[in-house]
Amino acid sequence: MHFIDALGTPHQPDPAARIVSLVPSITELLCELGLAGQVVGRTGFCIHPAAQVAAIAKIGGTKDVNLEKIRKLAPTHLVVNIDENEKPTVEALAEFVPNIVVTHPVAPRDNLALAHLMGGIFCAGDKAAAWCAAFEAEYAALQALPKGRPATVLYCIWQDPWMSVSADTYIARMMAEIGWSVPQLNDATRYPRFNWSDELVARIDGVLLSTEPYRFTDVHADALEKQIGKPVHVIDGEMMSWYGSRSLAGLRYLRALAQSASMF
Repeated sequence: MHFIDALGTPHQPDPAARIVSLVPSITELLCELGLAGQVVGRTGFCIHPAAQVAAIAKIGGTKDVNLEKIRKLAPTHLVVNIDENEKPTVEALAEFVPNIVVTHPVAPRDNLALAHLMGGIFCAGDKAAAWCAAFEAEYAALQALPKGRPATVLYCIWQDPWMSVSADTYIARMMAEIGWSVPQLNDATRYPRFNWSDELVARIDGVLLSTEPYRFTDVHADALEKQIGKPVHVIDGEMMSWYGSRSLAGLRYLRALAQSASMF
């Protein structure tokens, strides 16, 4: 039996795997599946669950890892993500890490395949199946809600320069679950840069300022709302962008947003 990653690479189950995770949300998922003892390295951004990751060696950031630290940990498996990790870094690590597991969830239900992939490769299939059942229950609860009024919402992840998300991202597809769509911007990348203009403001119903990767606050929201004259809200970036085990809380967060008074 083998398990196929996002690049189509097959992986055999390995109960003795030594794992380095360069993806914060997947580090959390590995711990959820009872695999914390096999995760020998993680990034400084892998902060959940705090008590378990405190015992795992830090090897740098998601994009600026310390190759020599990783080499000394002698991992058998490296878990990476297409959006979060740099290709040259992964290629350098592939020279001495035997197995590179590439992930790329772009929609909420991709979490099911992600859990089965991690559970399958690292021999935690039963826990992965139980987690998937919990996900299906949360997803069904979200789908059972009455559909709200559709809205076009600009989701901001950075300023100086201002950056947003395209429709082809996990965040945008989370928003789509409750009827919110993102505007198409002139920059066709997955995480486009943009400039504020009257034309852009006219096309949106409101703005969401994410708490990560840029730490937007209510102060930013108040100032921007006065500037553009449209509703602006701060939103929990972890709830909207962390796939893996955090997605259960993310679905509950979406449900609360959908049930609250209209934001836009």
